[in-house]
Amino acid sequence: MTQETAEHVGLLLRDARGEKGWTQGQLAAELGTSQSAVARMEQGKQNLSLKMIQRLETIFGRSIVNLGKSQMTHLRVEGGRTLSGSVDVNTSKNAGVALLCASLINRGTTTLRRLARIEEVNRIVEVLSSIGVECTWLNDNDLQLRRPAELDLESMDVEAARRTRSVIMLLGPLLDEADEYRLPYAGGCDLGTRTVEPHMQALRQFGLSVEATAGFYTVQAPPSDVLDRSFVLTERGDTVTENAIMAAAHRCGTTVIRNASPNYMVQDLCFYLERLGVEIEGVGTTTLKITGKPAIDVDIEYFPSEDPIEAMSLITAGIVTNSEVTIRRVPIEFMEIELATLEQMGQQLEVSGEYMARNGRTRLVDVTTKPSELRAPEDKIHPMPFPGLNIDNLPFFAVIAGNAEGQTMIHDWVYENRAIYLTELNKLGARVQLLDPHRIYVNGPTRWRAAEVGCPPALRPAACLLLAMLAARGVSELRNIYVIERGYEDLAERLNTIGAKIEYFQD
Repeated sequence: MTQETAEHVGLLLRDARGEKGWTQGQLAAELGTSQSAVARMEQGKQNLSLKMIQRLETIFGRSIVNLGKSQMTHLRVEGGRTLSGSVDVNTSKNAGVALLCASLINRGTTTLRRLARIEEVNRIVEVLSSIGVECTWLNDNDLQLRRPAELDLESMDVEAARRTRSVIMLLGPLLDEADEYRLPYAGGCDLGTRTVEPHMQALRQFGLSVEATAGFYTVQAPPSDVLDRSFVLTERGDTVTENAIMAAAHRCGTTVIRNASPNYMVQDLCFYLERLGVEIEGVGTTTLKITGKPAIDVDIEYFPSEDPIEAMSLITAGIVTNSEVTIRRVPIEFMEIELATLEQMGQQLEVSGEYMARNGRTRLVDVTTKPSELRAPEDKIHPMPFPGLNIDNLPFFAVIAGNAEGQTMIHDWVYENRAIYLTELNKLGARVQLLDPHRIYVNGPTRWRAAEVGCPPALRPAACLLLAMLAARGVSELRNIYVIERGYEDLAERLNTIGAKIEYFQD
């Protein structure tokens, strides 16, 4: 950015802040920076990153230096650098979106602390705001939510709703909100055929009627009752379980859900609901017993726990660059299989003693990666429902296996398309062989090389490409990174704090 441009941006910034009636301190709190930094911005003495300019555009609702929201954002990566230092794991994306949906159950004020400020969260916030929920960012990562007595479901932001699969999770909290309403079809990553039928099967147990017509689900509320109910989920899905839990939480009677997911985001949701006064037995197991509370009006603040998928992403960065890096605040209960698999491959790790997350329930550790000689595991690597290897952590083993001596089979039995996207690693020098839509061979070790690659339409494979670029000598470009920003907050900047060299740019 030239000095002239910096001064121009400073004037725009000062005018926009004045129109809002904010002090420099208030803007600093919104940006998560210092008042002195805002003062430097307004004086044209602060070099603003593309990411910061985009954040300012979002806050003030106007274009700055003609970057425009419609333009694609890319990353330029100078690879082959050794990383060092430490980095904290952010709070969970998947827990965050569940808690946003669950806030509709509460007639009081919910304040979510240290919420991941990612595109998936932004889309749900836009949907909630459009139906009348007061959504106020107290600072860069603390969000206050208060719903009105009656939600305006007819005014739902359809465009925002269709850009996230998480919108399907509104069915549970909105169980009997209106006699009839419409919900847009869910969007999100392109991972093959992902039916919503398990959600419908679970919610039919409460009497909910859903009909799919012309891009919308037409929902009819169930009649009120005080019945106890018990049912088994045909699929132990995380979001399916969350939808059923949220439906049961504000319904009279006791609900027993069998074959429930006990995964991290489900536990976080249960911890939040317990704080609202909902009685839940069996948290962390596959059988949940929920005694509903139909009238909830509680002022509450809650800290979502840390994200095991982001933890795995950051650990992978240390491994593929053969670096000593400390990843702090790793939720160990949800990472034990991953760490054991890495150690079987020869990866040296140091794990600290345990301490508690801010929610008072989740156990955390610090994990330090050490430069290591890796070997392919004797058996295939495959995911399983918790407490097995996390489905979303599986793709990172394709990058790690690229650094290992020998041939590794990775079996992604859950999604039809995701294994196919991992073959994009071949553009960076990997030798990934597609066996069928679910299985790949990764032949190592890899001599990673720089390349220009477009992001696939799936979050974790896209992140894998970025991590592989850290190991590839030379300058790589990862183009159209929107899918990464759906699931990570400032991943590139945070990798830069431990020695990576990544910059944002637009054409």
